[in-house]
Amino acid sequence: MRKNQTMSTPFWRDKRIIPILLQTLFAIIVVLAFIFFITNALEGLRQIGITLGFTFLKNAASFGIGDTIIAYTPADSYVRALLVGLTNTLKVSIFGIILATIIGFIVGISRLSSNWLVRTIAGIYTEIFRNTPLLVQILIWFFAVFIQLPRIEEQVHIGPIYFSNRGMAIPWLEANSGSFIWGLVLLVGIIGGIFLWKSKTTKRIETGKNTYPLLWSIGSLIIASIIAILITRTGPFNITIPSVDGKMFVGGYRLRPEFSAILIGLVIYTSTYIAEVVRAGIQGVPKGQVEAAKALGLKGPTTMRFVVLPQAIRIIIPPLTSQYLNLIKNSSLAVAVGYPDLVSVGGTILNQTGRAIELILIMVIVYLTFSIITSIFMNIFNSKFQLVER
Repeated sequence: MRKNQTMSTPFWRDKRIIPILLQTLFAIIVVLAFIFFITNALEGLRQIGITLGFTFLKNAASFGIGDTIIAYTPADSYVRALLVGLTNTLKVSIFGIILATIIGFIVGISRLSSNWLVRTIAGIYTEIFRNTPLLVQILIWFFAVFIQLPRIEEQVHIGPIYFSNRGMAIPWLEANSGSFIWGLVLLVGIIGGIFLWKSKTTKRIETGKNTYPLLWSIGSLIIASIIAILITRTGPFNITIPSVDGKMFVGGYRLRPEFSAILIGLVIYTSTYIAEVVRAGIQGVPKGQVEAAKALGLKGPTTMRFVVLPQAIRIIIPPLTSQYLNLIKNSSLAVAVGYPDLVSVGGTILNQTGRAIELILIMVIVYLTFSIITSIFMNIFNSKFQLVER
């Protein structure tokens, strides 16, 4: 009898080995390409007498920045200038996310309204601004709207709000001697309000009786405010009203045309995508949930608040995170209207120093950090709304 002999499969034909080989080969090619480009860049810099490094950031910037949150002068270093650009980027991104979310939810819900006029206006708003390039919208807001406003000598005002081609001036809040104590007392009141909300809500679920958790939470804040007034004998802040003194605004807070254009452009553009995300999330809730709410006698707004939105939010959050990330990255278009964000300030420094690789690397790291932090926060928020499997 002839014995059966086991034939081993060659490794280049083994289906378990081939994927590993291909992935290893691809990784080697990527690493070699990266090394080639880095080596080529360093050699190019060496030939023009530039060495890679970040010591130049200690030098004086020698250029002014018009819109700053933190103190800055041209005598400050490049690091300080980049920090100003970073804070300006944060300002646009944070305010943009807040306003775009509010408008997006309103428009998204309005698109599903039973009122024909509201539904039509929301649809027209979404289709027009969603299908127009963001850069074009920003340029229109800057050149066709804000720059065309009257000169400051001929400014227009609606109550305490002033409009001119130098920007808008609005009433603002100023800290006073009691602001710190107010902040501490209100923080305690907020924590107490959250605790009362949770405890009263839990009791309402267990007993079936209305325990008024919202009223208890508001009461906690009111008591904290009364205590703060008794301690400080003043309010939490002072209100400063703007006025015109010659060719400048005095008091209040000035919104420059560059900031206003980039903020409005980002908010309107992003809100249209958020509106579609909200609309899709609401439509993703089973119709049986709405019909059951109607059968219980719940009105439309009550059904939306307590039945539809709590379920829709689980669908909304993941794509909403993508829109937040897009808004943060799109804020770099501020350079088109001269707003001194990180990209604009970095471009000015690049023109002065020629340090392209270092500055581009800084910008990439900053935007990557912003995106990762936003994703982490939204993932934590999303985990709070996910269904718990039994």
